[in-house]
Amino acid sequence: MSAPAGPSKPLSTVEGFICGGMAACVAVTVSNPAEVAKTRMQLQGELAKKGAAKVYKNALDVIAKTWRNEGLRGIQRGLGPAYVYQILMNGSRLGFYEPIRRRCNRLIGADPTDQIPLTSVFSGAASGVIGASLGNPFFLIKARMQAYSPVLPVGAQHYYKNSFDAFRNIWHAERFRGLVRGIDAAALRTAMGSSVQLPTYNWTKNQLVSRGISSADSIWTFLASSSVSGLCVLTMMQPTDTVLTRMYNQPTIRTPDGRHVGTLYKNPIDCLWKTLKAEGPLGWYKGSTAHFLRIVPHTIVTLTANDLIVGLYKRVRDGHI
Repeated sequence: MSAPAGPSKPLSTVEGFICGGMAACVAVTVSNPAEVAKTRMQLQGELAKKGAAKVYKNALDVIAKTWRNEGLRGIQRGLGPAYVYQILMNGSRLGFYEPIRRRCNRLIGADPTDQIPLTSVFSGAASGVIGASLGNPFFLIKARMQAYSPVLPVGAQHYYKNSFDAFRNIWHAERFRGLVRGIDAAALRTAMGSSVQLPTYNWTKNQLVSRGISSADSIWTFLASSSVSGLCVLTMMQPTDTVLTRMYNQPTIRTPDGRHVGTLYKNPIDCLWKTLKAEGPLGWYKGSTAHFLRIVPHTIVTLTANDLIVGLYKRVRDGHI
């Protein structure tokens, strides 16, 4: 009789990056229409007082009108750069999280396998900032493409034929500075979301398994853990997500010294303050329903797919298939 297989060794950073990127691409295909709705809801009535005319009633109205007027291409605007962003963002977030967490645990003298809230939150935020910085140009282009509508426009409109055309136009007008526009807001947004995504997912999963509620490899464990994680991410990230969309999409002007600066906001804090003054605190939460419709299925599919892909990859790598 053959000896039972020992515990599988952890994924390397590169292996985790690739598996995480693949999982995120599966998820973004499902969640992109809600992302289009979220982007347009966040830009509707930008810095306008209450009572301003509205193009869209709610998130579902955005999806319905976009489908009716722009078809499949409309509700999947920005999908190309979204794929690249998700590979960089979630590949980094899922691939770097465990190595950073294990290293942090060792630095404080703890077992690398221990789930310590402080090191888990820090590792989630750090891995998220890495991914946000790498993926910033693609998120910028994605947001601008999703905001564009030839029929029912809201906010500033940036027309690009495709992602390559967007890169060419931005580089020609603003050079490197244009591609990193909004990176401070992106880092803030992602740090807040990432700081809770994997820690709450792992904590929920561990609770379900340790209490005998569900088995570790059950699809229901993945779904329940992902749902809790998605709600936590939504709560933490919404105000900064609205800020990021507006920072990316705002029009720019050329100053006498040749720099391009935003015409509406100087930085993320300025955007938060101006939105609060003009639209009240609810202005920070514009697009929350659409964000919920995006983040929950996206988180469920990303983390569930990641667990399934990692499990399959380990079985193939270790010769168990």
